[in-house]
Amino acid sequence: MEMDELKDKIFAFMEKYKGKKKLKEKDVCKGVAEEVGVSTDEVKKALREMIDVGKLMYSYGGGASSVEIPSEEYLREKGLIK
Repeated sequence: MEMDELKDKIFAFMEKYKGKKKLKEKDVCKGVAEEVGVSTDEVKKALREMIDVGKLMYSYGGGASSVEIPSEEYLREKGLIK
């Protein structure tokens, strides 16, 4: 599977849970890997690339970290959108 296609699948997976459940990195890796039939390492690599460019972000709360889709306000603040 192409990396861009995998990133689209990850983003779609994240959108299903947006506002409903905080997902840990391992939950995303495991869920997407099972859904599309690739290794968790491939998913983790794509996920990290998405975080590096700001398409996804880590959030911290209650002593645990999770991965989420950033809000438009956050993206404007970081200069990623206008």
